[in-house]
Amino acid sequence: MGIDRREFIRIAGLSTLLGLGGKGAFELLAPGRVEAEIIPATGSKKAKRWAMVINQKKLDDNTAQQCSAACHRVHNVPDFVNPPDDKLKLNPAVAQRYEVKWLWTEHFHNAFPGDAPAHMAEKVEHMPFLVLCNHCANPPCVRVCPTKATFQREDGIVMMDMHRCIGCRFCMAGCPYGSRSFNWRDPRPYVKEQYPGYPTREIGVVEKCTFCAERLAQGLQPACVEVSRGAIVFGDLEDEKSEVREYLRKYFTIRRKAHLGTNPQVYYIV
Repeated sequence: MGIDRREFIRIAGLSTLLGLGGKGAFELLAPGRVEAEIIPATGSKKAKRWAMVINQKKLDDNTAQQCSAACHRVHNVPDFVNPPDDKLKLNPAVAQRYEVKWLWTEHFHNAFPGDAPAHMAEKVEHMPFLVLCNHCANPPCVRVCPTKATFQREDGIVMMDMHRCIGCRFCMAGCPYGSRSFNWRDPRPYVKEQYPGYPTREIGVVEKCTFCAERLAQGLQPACVEVSRGAIVFGDLEDEKSEVREYLRKYFTIRRKAHLGTNPQVYYIV
């Protein structure tokens, strides 16, 4: 008689506990434990609260696409819409349903539904707004995840432990920004060119932007920031001397669905 996925996880968990011993095993299986024990490189970037400011005045369509492409390349995001191998091509309508996105563009009405003034400047209305996980200070996705596969670090970054993800998609339902994607198919054949610095995923797990936590540990900026030509600023929101704080003092900014109380940490200069 077969067992389902949940039962397998339960049995495997009990086996681990018996093999490693109560408290030690629970500590080992704690969400983010493996990630937390990775020794950061010398010069790694640290902050009390990471935040991002996107200057829409400097962001054109070409730069926005380069930001998205850089993000997807260094994180092995599968391309179901335009697969690299003709033999794997899907019907465009079907491929759209399977699409996995970490960083992409939307027009104002989609990025900020309900926030558009009655008479909006046409330029702003059709701007390519980069959208991503907002790494909210009060993230609803973390509260609803039953396995703690979604968790928040002390520096505010909302992480995904894809080994703990059971594919229930509660986090996707809890996220008011549509910033998470689910792997309905095996994503690995749809990765254009595997990037060695980040693990690939498997079918049945959720994934999303992580503010390039793995790059911060190496002392690097997020991939999108590096190619943004100054359109994206990233830094410590708690540091009064940071570039992020300087921009927030200098410019008027807006945030996506801030009225929901999630306290998103991505700001837009319009």
